[in-house]
Amino acid sequence: MASELTQQQHAQMAAILGPDPSQFETLISHLMSTNNDQRSEAELLYNLCKQHQPDSLSLKLGHLVQSSPHPEARAMAAILLRKLLTRDDSFIYPKLAASTQSTLKSILLSCIQTEDTKTISRKLCDTISELAATIVPDNQWPELLPFMFQCVTSDNPKLREMSLLIFAQLAQYIGETILVPHLTTLHNVFLQCLGGATTADVRIAALSATINFIQCLNTASDRDKFQDLLPPMMQTLTEALNSGQEATAQEALELLIDLAGTEPRFLRRQLVDVVGAMLQIAEAESLEEGTRHLAIEFVITLAEARERAPGMMRKLPQFIHRLFGILMKLLLDIEDDPVWHSADTEDEDAGETSNYSVGQECLDRLAISLGGNTIVPVASEVLPLFLAAPEWQKHHAALICLAQIAEGCSKVMIKNLEQVVSMILNSFQDPHPRVRWAAINALGQLSTDLGPDLQTQYHHLVLPALASAMDDFQNPRVQAHAASAVLNFSENCTPEILTPYLDGIVGKLLVLLQELFQKYYDVVMPYLKAILVNATDKANRMLRAKSMECISLVGMAVGKEKFRDDAKQVMEVLMQLQVSQMEADDPTTSYMLQAWARLCKCLGQDFLPYMNVVMPPLLHSAQLKPDVVISNTDSDIDIDESDDETIETITVGDKRIGIKTSVLEEKATACNMLCCYADELKEGFFPWIDQVAGILVPLLKFYFHEEVRKAAVSAMPELLRSAKLAIEKGIAQGRNEAYLKQLSDYMIPPLVEALNKEPEVEICSSILDSIKECVQVTGPLLDENQVRSIVNEIKHVITASSLRKAERAERAKAEDFDAEEGELLNEENEQEEELFDQVGDCLGTLIKTFKASFLPFFDELSSYLTPMWGKDKTTEERRIAICIFDDVVEYCREEALRYYATFLPFLLEACNDDNPDVRQAAVYGLGVCAELGGSVFKPLVGESLTRLNSVLRHPNATHAENVMAYDNAVSALGKICQFHRENIDASQIVPMWLNCLPIKGDLIEAKVVHEQLCSMVERSDRDLLGPNNEYLPKIVAIFAEILCAGKDLGTEQTLSRMINLLRQLQQTLPPATLASTWSSLPPQHQLALQSILSQ
Repeated sequence: MASELTQQQHAQMAAILGPDPSQFETLISHLMSTNNDQRSEAELLYNLCKQHQPDSLSLKLGHLVQSSPHPEARAMAAILLRKLLTRDDSFIYPKLAASTQSTLKSILLSCIQTEDTKTISRKLCDTISELAATIVPDNQWPELLPFMFQCVTSDNPKLREMSLLIFAQLAQYIGETILVPHLTTLHNVFLQCLGGATTADVRIAALSATINFIQCLNTASDRDKFQDLLPPMMQTLTEALNSGQEATAQEALELLIDLAGTEPRFLRRQLVDVVGAMLQIAEAESLEEGTRHLAIEFVITLAEARERAPGMMRKLPQFIHRLFGILMKLLLDIEDDPVWHSADTEDEDAGETSNYSVGQECLDRLAISLGGNTIVPVASEVLPLFLAAPEWQKHHAALICLAQIAEGCSKVMIKNLEQVVSMILNSFQDPHPRVRWAAINALGQLSTDLGPDLQTQYHHLVLPALASAMDDFQNPRVQAHAASAVLNFSENCTPEILTPYLDGIVGKLLVLLQELFQKYYDVVMPYLKAILVNATDKANRMLRAKSMECISLVGMAVGKEKFRDDAKQVMEVLMQLQVSQMEADDPTTSYMLQAWARLCKCLGQDFLPYMNVVMPPLLHSAQLKPDVVISNTDSDIDIDESDDETIETITVGDKRIGIKTSVLEEKATACNMLCCYADELKEGFFPWIDQVAGILVPLLKFYFHEEVRKAAVSAMPELLRSAKLAIEKGIAQGRNEAYLKQLSDYMIPPLVEALNKEPEVEICSSILDSIKECVQVTGPLLDENQVRSIVNEIKHVITASSLRKAERAERAKAEDFDAEEGELLNEENEQEEELFDQVGDCLGTLIKTFKASFLPFFDELSSYLTPMWGKDKTTEERRIAICIFDDVVEYCREEALRYYATFLPFLLEACNDDNPDVRQAAVYGLGVCAELGGSVFKPLVGESLTRLNSVLRHPNATHAENVMAYDNAVSALGKICQFHRENIDASQIVPMWLNCLPIKGDLIEAKVVHEQLCSMVERSDRDLLGPNNEYLPKIVAIFAEILCAGKDLGTEQTLSRMINLLRQLQQTLPPATLASTWSSLPPQHQLALQSILSQ
């Protein structure tokens, strides 16, 4: 049967590929059939032809494109031919006979000249371009470029357009190698084609080709040769607008936006004209919204192109003022839709237009890209005028603007907090509820962006205002938003700030619920439970959800004891809600996820009984698959036209990816909650470890959403810690250390791999922190290969960070670079500092864990670490390099002696560094070397004393910023006294050390130093007590000060020993000496000592 079928297939293939063209056309039409069976059979036959007769199939497709009278058949044949001849999954071009290749190239160039249907012509251009990108570099299509230059200079507009479209694509693929040698010719060609005498289609194609070509030019001098093309490029846009061709104008704008993002410097010399033209378009109300929005997008894109043209847009303050005005005007395009006032989640944006949305988004982006020093002066001028106007829309716009610009302008707005807060609080009395809502919204946003300054300075005004807004029973939207804003405000609040307002706020929430749900008051259960369970009225769902969120947050802020009874009540309610059937769009679900987590933080281990109810939906949400739609950028399917506003689109290469953000947000929330439960419940989380690890480990590389990755990263050490504690406490269901090793092997390698691929510096820092914590938990369970992979990634992190810093240094040399740009650059470099901090901590943990067996890796790393000691490096890099050496000395002991000669000179020099943090790390290291270095350290004792002396005699040595360095220097001096007494003038140095005591800044070193003092007194150290016990009063005074400080400055054992020593002195010292010593103490110390010694 099989051979018969094969014969049948041979016969079918022979017929399809035979001389009768109708058979092949039928196959092609069946490939487009809506009948599944017919299409499947056609696909099977087509694939057999491709597999067994690729030459015949390719030629048949070529002839069909060339000669079929049916446009549908030609279009389908063109698509199939493109797949065969370009680097797609079915790329067969290299396997074709040379004669077939030659014929196909001729057919393609012939069809370009004869094809009349524009969509098919474009598909042919795509095929030619992609094939050329593969074979032209190997000189396999020498006739192509001469043909294109011939077409682009012909009188036929269609040929000119097609050749320009091919040039545009070739510039993207192989422009640098193949087209740049023809730079002068192409310049003249583009100039001619952009000219006014050509058709709009030719001009747009020329614009595309010009922009793509400029992008593939590597040198500024080459790009400068194309400066004279910028006016005709802009002319393409203005002519399209003047002739009413807005679709063409929008195409031109999209191309120019691409140029603004990738080569903003090309626009610099004509920036005033170009930006002025774009703002004119944005202001022209006669134009379509889409056109005006694209013109705004161009200017915003230029502002955002900081890495390529730092500071350039800030040189145009008049335009920034104008753009700000345009965006504020867009915010006025809002209607007072009646639905908004009673809206649940699905109608919460009622009345907002696309103009309004663009205005909102662009204000946020503009503030982030240009910064507060540029935006706040403009806002300070415009917003008071809007707030003083009679129209509610202007009041609303001003408040929305404040919320939008807060993130980008936070530093400057914090300096002007009084003005900002008064603007907002005055609007709490506005007669229009949408304005009051916007004022509350602004406060909520500013609580995040300007916290904790806002909370610390203005809680006495903000919390009462929000509590008052919760009394607005006529406007449930305003009430619910006030409850939500309390949540935002509380997140940056300390319990001390929040507690005085707690009764009022919780009271408001409960009254609010009671008023709305009076009819349920006959229910026997506690009324809060009754309200939350029974209040299923759709209009009040969001209010219930927000109130639940707020109650749980306030509970968390004030702690378990204060909130215990209310928490239990709420828990019971949530338990019932969790198992009840809720509508798919009920906002309660996502709010409940977060309320559970807060209650877990509040209750700790008391939360465990509820976990079986909480976990199933949480695991379900964490496993949600992203709802992704992928299409070609030239596809007829437009993701953007979807009715779903929660879809975000990104373009990667020639693919457009649409992602449903609501799904991602639910997934991110769930992952965060899982991490939170593992952190709070410790060993109690053990039953869920395997399941949660199986979900979260793959999400370390979930590039659709940063928050999902962050949660997965943070959870890894928490899961390991939970497993370790459960094993130690015997509640691990019979599992032992082998299970911990298995879990560690499952988590740590993917975590290390994620570090290699992570694009965000902030998340790289989190991954390093997570690796460090995992090592702290699992310790020696890591094998050598795993340690090696961590070390290799740390090398990669150091190298990548250095490259990024070098790129920023280049940006700082740009001609438009200014102070504001410098501030933004510093913020980016601060992220690198944090990254290096984590590198230091991670390496320090590896050294502490593996001690001398880590030294071969330390040797490998030395070429990366030694440059970090250099004076040209940042203080943080120098500090970290010193700390790593300190750890090597401290934990590798005699094995580390071989490094002293290399690193101690650096350490000594760093003792006098201008930065106190560097000084602290250096003097601490000096102390460790003195303690452990023995004879190797001996020759350096003299210089070490000189260096330490200069730290101790610093004019502001004990000021807050210097005290840690001072205390560590005192500790190091004490170690030299202890371990190298024979090499110093002890009668001078020991009293000098004594005079520095007690130390009170570094509480860890304080305990070490004060224990040393105690030991020296116990053994009656002659140099310490001095001639005739001269220094005894000083020692008693030091003991008194240490004892009066409680447990801060000494361990319990040390304090007990000090008390015993004082009692001995009471008994052994002559009464006159004792009285004199006692009277020299401050009165409060005398009283405290009397009390302590009498016990």
